[in-house]
Amino acid sequence: MFNSKAKKWVYGRKEIFSRLEKAIPADAKVIWFHCASLGEFEQGRPVIENLRSQYKEHKILLTFFSPSGYEVQKNYAGAEWVFYLPMDGTKNASRFLDIVQPKLVLFVKYEYWFYYLKTINQRKIPLLLISALFTKDMIFFKWYGNLYRKMLSMFDHIFVQTQESKRMIDELDLNLHCSVAGDTRYDRVIEIAASSINIAEIEKFVGDKKCVIAGSTWPEDELALQKAFLAINNPSIKLIIAPHEIDEKHLSSIKVIFPDCTFFSDLHETNELTADKNVLIINNIGMLSSIYKYATITYVGGGLKSSGVHNVLEAAVYGKPVLFGPYYHKYAEAVELVKAGGGLPFTDEKRNGEMLTELISALFINQEEYNYRCENSRKFVQSNKGATEKITHYIQENRLLTN
Repeated sequence: MFNSKAKKWVYGRKEIFSRLEKAIPADAKVIWFHCASLGEFEQGRPVIENLRSQYKEHKILLTFFSPSGYEVQKNYAGAEWVFYLPMDGTKNASRFLDIVQPKLVLFVKYEYWFYYLKTINQRKIPLLLISALFTKDMIFFKWYGNLYRKMLSMFDHIFVQTQESKRMIDELDLNLHCSVAGDTRYDRVIEIAASSINIAEIEKFVGDKKCVIAGSTWPEDELALQKAFLAINNPSIKLIIAPHEIDEKHLSSIKVIFPDCTFFSDLHETNELTADKNVLIINNIGMLSSIYKYATITYVGGGLKSSGVHNVLEAAVYGKPVLFGPYYHKYAEAVELVKAGGGLPFTDEKRNGEMLTELISALFINQEEYNYRCENSRKFVQSNKGATEKITHYIQENRLLTN
């Protein structure tokens, strides 16, 4: 009753079957993608857009479980229809599939709904799991995880991100068809970087100065950055912050610790950004992936919270050092970026920003070290591209949409 996200989750499913029936023609050739939330959508998006361009006679249905995915992407132009997924159950699964009648179904990364998977399997509709990632603590590998192992066996093919995930699946000895495709997000960030827009206001703000660009930050990150910049005390270094949340309360708290900051709200409005300010706050959504290219050093937020660091690939794709806090180990791409030498984690145990200060200062002073980190970031992202191509090649080779 009092939770806005839960309210959207409930109301978004009201009369959903009648809305599906009105929207989807009975003779439509549907490719159905299902994502839990926004992160899974970003992983599925390169495959959605690739299939859309190759199979123009087919239509894309995109479903979400969570409001945080649906509410952001409900107007996504890459799909003909975007809906919440009706709750799992025998009747719901059958009715949904009767309406949609998909030619191909792709679940992205972390979604396992027993009755949907069972009904798809029984109807012999090709069913793929893409960008999957498995760790030893998951229920599939527990003695009581038989139901989840059974759900895995319902997929015709499982595309995993890592060799370790494939090894774990193979050890289940379920005779599953599994292959390593990699993470489709690498393809996505490469595509975003290639088509990134130039932002004149940001170029004017940065000028010829060195600049740290911090994306998806939380209050913990902003405080660490404030202490680091106070310690560095160099007016020739700029700081741009794109907070993870841009509500009034959060923006006000940033204004308190950076009282002389300026704000950038909208590409389509006149923004008086001048070079006399040193701190710029981005208070809009969607610009971050294009802004990172103006950085000398990038910082990705979330790593000072137990929930973990945000998307490090958006920053690494531009070939810049990527700094983040100590909570990154549950994200394979962040772990591998550190191993590759492009990611630099720091701890902030005393909450005084000392280690962050040292990292930023060292990268600005030591050109050889800086160049080494930049090159490692660039190579890391480029060497991991190609997952989308592997998945679509499988679909083509097995004639999943042409039989």
